[in-house]
Amino acid sequence: MDVSYLAEITGNIATVGYGLAAIGPGIGIGIIAGKTVEAMARQPELSGKLQVTMFIGIAFAEALALIGLAAGFIF
Repeated sequence: MDVSYLAEITGNIATVGYGLAAIGPGIGIGIIAGKTVEAMARQPELSGKLQVTMFIGIAFAEALALIGLAAGFIF
């Protein structure tokens, strides 16, 4: 039985899986940045603290994308 086609299917599924895994963090980063800009417009004196918090939130959301990438290579 020729099983060479299994590697091709697995590779394509891994690519699609990473694409789907990148959607969540992309949406999350957009929401984080949008809400930070909204908060800065309401209280400009807190912009420094808000930026720091925004970058921490973006780092956590981006970590999810990296985990999705690693999972694609592992499986």
